[in-house]
Amino acid sequence: MPITITSIKAKLDGKIGESLTITSRLGRKKSKTRHGVLRETFPSVFIIELNHDENAVERVSYSYTDILTKNIELNFG
Repeated sequence: MPITITSIKAKLDGKIGESLTITSRLGRKKSKTRHGVLRETFPSVFIIELNHDENAVERVSYSYTDILTKNIELNFG
């Protein structure tokens, strides 16, 4: 079953307010892991509020295509 941007958005709409771990690919064998909470979803992006203790920035936004192309991985819980 092919994954679409619409199905990714629908799944994230049901997870607003839940804590998650974001693993971002930075390039050749490099990745960065952050912890936060999914705050808002919009038609083309979603907002994650990061833990203040671990990160210099408070909020980050990602596109649904980042999940589709596997540039980021979200793990809820």
